[in-house]
Amino acid sequence: MAQCVQSVQELIPDSFVPCVAALCSDDAERLTRLNHLSFAELLKPFTRLTSEVHMRDPNNQPHIIKNLKIAVSNIITQPPQPGAIRKLLSDVVSGSQPADGLVANVITAGDYDLNISDGLPNNFRAHPLQLDSSSDPSNNIDGPDHVKSASSLHETKKANPGIIHGACLTLTDHDRIRQFVQEFTFRGLLPHIEKTIRQLNDQLISRKGLSRSLFSATKKWFSGSKVPEKSINELKNTSGLLYPPEAPELQIRKMADLCFLVQHYDLAYSCYHTAKKDFLNDQAMLYAAGALEMAAVSAFLQQGAARPYPAHYMDTAIQTYRDICKNMILAERCVLLSAEILKSQSKYSEAAALLIRLTSEDSDLRSALLLEQAAHCFINMKSPMVRKYAFHMILAGHRFSKAGQKKHALRCYCQAMQVYKGKGWSLAEDHINFTIGRQSYTLRQLDNAVSAFRHILINESKQSAAQQGSFLREYLYVYKNVSQLSPDGPLPQLPLPYINSSATRVFFGHDRRPADGEKQAATHVSLDQEYDNESSQQWRELEEQVVALVNKGVIPPNFHPTQYCLNSFSDNSRFPLAVVEEPITVEVAFRNPLKVPLLLTNLSLLWKFQPKDCSGKNDEEVKELVTSEPEMIGTEVISEFLINSEESKVARLKLFPHHIGELHILGVVYNLGTIQGSTTVDGIGALPGCHTGKQSLSMSVRGRQDLEIQGPRLNSTKEEKTSITYGPDRRLDPIIVEEMPLLEVFFIHFPTGLLCGEIRKAYVEFVNVSKCPLTGLKVVCKRPEFFTFGGNTAALTPLSPSASENCSAYKTVVTESTSVCTALTSSASSVDFGIGIGSQPEVIPVPLPDTVLLPGASVQLPLWLRGPDEEGVHEINFLFYYESVKKLPKIRHRILRHTAVICTSRSLNVRATVCRSNSLEDEEGRGGNMLVFVDVENINTSEAGVKEFHIVQVSSSSKHWKLQKSVNLSENKDAKLGSREKGKFCFKAIRCKEKEVATQSSEKYTFADIIFGNEQIISSASPCADFFYRSLSSELKKVQPSAHTEKQSVEDAVRLIQKCSEVDLNVVILWKAYVVEDSKQLILEGQHHVILHTVGKEAYSSPQKQEPPEMEPLKFFRPENTAVSSRPSVEQLSSLIKTSLHYPESLNHPFHQKSLCLVPVTLLLSNCSKADVDVIVDLRHKTTSPESLEIHGSFTWLGQTQYKLQLKSEEIHSLQLKACFVHTGVYNLGTPRVFAKLSDQVTVFETSQQNSMPALIIINNV
Repeated sequence: MAQCVQSVQELIPDSFVPCVAALCSDDAERLTRLNHLSFAELLKPFTRLTSEVHMRDPNNQPHIIKNLKIAVSNIITQPPQPGAIRKLLSDVVSGSQPADGLVANVITAGDYDLNISDGLPNNFRAHPLQLDSSSDPSNNIDGPDHVKSASSLHETKKANPGIIHGACLTLTDHDRIRQFVQEFTFRGLLPHIEKTIRQLNDQLISRKGLSRSLFSATKKWFSGSKVPEKSINELKNTSGLLYPPEAPELQIRKMADLCFLVQHYDLAYSCYHTAKKDFLNDQAMLYAAGALEMAAVSAFLQQGAARPYPAHYMDTAIQTYRDICKNMILAERCVLLSAEILKSQSKYSEAAALLIRLTSEDSDLRSALLLEQAAHCFINMKSPMVRKYAFHMILAGHRFSKAGQKKHALRCYCQAMQVYKGKGWSLAEDHINFTIGRQSYTLRQLDNAVSAFRHILINESKQSAAQQGSFLREYLYVYKNVSQLSPDGPLPQLPLPYINSSATRVFFGHDRRPADGEKQAATHVSLDQEYDNESSQQWRELEEQVVALVNKGVIPPNFHPTQYCLNSFSDNSRFPLAVVEEPITVEVAFRNPLKVPLLLTNLSLLWKFQPKDCSGKNDEEVKELVTSEPEMIGTEVISEFLINSEESKVARLKLFPHHIGELHILGVVYNLGTIQGSTTVDGIGALPGCHTGKQSLSMSVRGRQDLEIQGPRLNSTKEEKTSITYGPDRRLDPIIVEEMPLLEVFFIHFPTGLLCGEIRKAYVEFVNVSKCPLTGLKVVCKRPEFFTFGGNTAALTPLSPSASENCSAYKTVVTESTSVCTALTSSASSVDFGIGIGSQPEVIPVPLPDTVLLPGASVQLPLWLRGPDEEGVHEINFLFYYESVKKLPKIRHRILRHTAVICTSRSLNVRATVCRSNSLEDEEGRGGNMLVFVDVENINTSEAGVKEFHIVQVSSSSKHWKLQKSVNLSENKDAKLGSREKGKFCFKAIRCKEKEVATQSSEKYTFADIIFGNEQIISSASPCADFFYRSLSSELKKVQPSAHTEKQSVEDAVRLIQKCSEVDLNVVILWKAYVVEDSKQLILEGQHHVILHTVGKEAYSSPQKQEPPEMEPLKFFRPENTAVSSRPSVEQLSSLIKTSLHYPESLNHPFHQKSLCLVPVTLLLSNCSKADVDVIVDLRHKTTSPESLEIHGSFTWLGQTQYKLQLKSEEIHSLQLKACFVHTGVYNLGTPRVFAKLSDQVTVFETSQQNSMPALIIINNV
């Protein structure tokens, strides 16, 4: 607060001092002018007495005067004009600025810590008021006192600072002047005042006794004893009333003034009080107001506080001066005196109310001073009223601004800003910042102006678009002036637009080429793709898989997955590697918070590069534009980048490294401008020089913004968990390494939609677009059954003309038309198709000629695709891996990604089972035949325009079995399936010959083709065998985990039993689909695989939907640890022995000649295992229920009823039995019960009947 240096008890006596008029001779004036001073100015520094003064009051009591001061002025003085007073006030206020570096007072009020600077050392003292001892302007005695303060200040101001005053005075002269003033006061002035007081007191007493007594008696007689006081509103304006000098009222007032000057406040108060009553009675309001004012001051200054300060006196005086007398100067004096008194009594609220009451529109400077003082009253209260302080400081700043006091206006707004800042009052904050910016610019404090306008722009402004546009233009204009002062200085930081640094993405490499006709480029990685954590993990696994294969099954310890696109989700703890001559794209996320568009021009990246040469020296230079060092790093410049109102937009900026070294991307540099026309803000026009055109493109400033990215918070160690520490984020600090090969992959005729199982031939083109040869090209995919490049046998198989005409994907051979569908066999090794023992089918080497792709060279290879067996949309990821011929230490390999999206539609559903045949006839007389039942259903509902399916061939592939012929051969050889039709096929399968099985270790498979047309598809060649082997390996991968769960302690004999029911027969169904598309008929081809593992168990070509398991009831006890039984299951034991009955189907017997009919029956027992088996044949009837007797009839086996045999490995034994019938009928001979057990086992199991149908015999009577 603008506190007075003196206390109010010192201030008031110093403001009302005895005025002495000096009349000097010419000689005296001439002598004083030697020191460039007048006589009054010569005495002025010595007018305060250094010792106490004693005098006697009218009652002859001693009275002490302390710290007395007198004022000496020339006897002839011109009173200043009102205009001069106003100018003087303005000059004094302008000169009263807070000193630079002054320590401000810190006031803590609630949540606020306010720095309160003293703007005016003493606003009260600086105000040129007529602090006279008489309120009467016509009083000749106190006339000079009217202009005392103003004239002295005026003379001080007009003194020339280049002239030294009092230079001829010595210290002795100082002492003599001081002694002169003291002797004049002691011997002349004070005795004169004491004498005058006595005379006036005697006159008043004598007059009071005579005239006043008669006057008061008359008043009492006519009007009563008490005169009612009139309110201030009832009193008439009698300020023009003048008393003669000898009037008793003025004599009382004169005595009161003299007592006040000599600090006799008790007597002064009583005199003022008496005069006040007289003036009020006479309605002389100007005199009355003066008496009220001085009475209140005298009451306050009395020692011992005999009576309280009469504040209502002051209020009445102020109202009288202002409303009745229309004398604002006297009202101001009264307000300031009363405010100082109230503040000394800590009555800040009343003081503030007084000060605010006197503000008006007639004087902006006076109102500003009073409002500022009121604001300081609010902040100094016991409970500081912070917001009232800030509001009144704003009002004071506004009035200072209107009065032309720019510095004080700026100071007031800055003081108020401390309160409004950060409290969510954005509109108020904007107004204050805008005003601070304007005033700072006017005062040429350009840095402060820039800072204030910056705050307006970076806060979430709620202003209208027009005001925001004006704010922005003002900011740009001020900013431009600042930048012109130091054109060679560093680029300044710009506040707009906002940059989300953490959302910055960095991409290494060329942009993806668009599709060119039938050519489709690999998707790879681009900035248009959203980050997906699951997908990222899949790519990482694919890369680890191929790297492990290349490094003999071990991932190197220094391996890190390749990252082409770095973002906030990627691992940015290491310096990324970028290849020389390959662009680096930085995506910067901008946001425009304003409602007006922003235009960025010449936008580019700001970077620092440390090149490395052969000598190993590092050169550090900061580059900004493409013109600086384009041979090191080329920089792309975006000429115009427009961000609309409240828009978020990304800019992709490129760098082209031409040299190896370390690159540090620091930020962006651009010209900030706007394209909207200007409008006024808060009724204030634009700053002078602002461009107001619609396209104010010239109004732009150059600056920069840094990209500062905070790394992830560390949370691994205890210290990191207990403290807040962040790791590094180095996505903007790539290391430029030597040149590497760069592969581009294009897919030609690559389909987007397939039928399930459909085979389609496409082509893939590999192009080396770099200057280095590449080698070791491999592709890795989680779905290897989806595609193939063809096996080693692909080139050996001849192409038939018809296959070429139809553009068939298969290798076909024209066959002669045969009447019987017999199988054509061939063989192939899985090693030829990349599915050897211990290999990884997911990693497929690309068969490049000479295994090297030279710079600029391109290779086209065929690529066969097979639609996945599940319908729907499939995303299939391909990862191409390749290396440089020259081994580099930092980058060992590179990758290229491609994601193929295939939509598959339903085609066929194939279900197959294999059963043992009861027929024992084969070439060698051994019973090893099986029947394969295949059900094919067309489940396509005319999707993709499919008319019908033709089953053209069924092939088998196995190490031990092969299809021999089709059993259910009908006259119609063409197997057509319309929509929702089902076809059934039955095939006979036989074991392969021993010489064929002998090469099992070489992974040889026997393929057998049963053809339903006149063209054989060679199933052992590409692509048929490729897809078969890939589906087989993926199926084995699914089955493998269950095999590992079995205990290793299974006995060999039990394993032999399990093998009896196992079969490794695989069936391939090849088909053609006729499709109508755009009124053209197309032929699609495909194949389905069914893998048969177990005899009698159904297998499917596509995975079946499994029903979710039912909820099991909760168990509240621990189950017992039951050991897993290593015994074979009942189904496995029941297939140990294969039984077959041979008998005549019907028999005619003359029962009238011979009552018993005996029929010979041969029971064949075949041991299916390679272990010795004990067999028990029991011929006794098991069922005796009447139902079964009624259905099948009863007969009797003759002879031995039980046989015990032992069958050696794969031995066939026949038993000759006899059945006895007593009458005609149809009988079931399948009643013998066969029990079997391993020779070294105890438990006996009954074998299941192998006949699917009853063994029926018909007995007729002849």
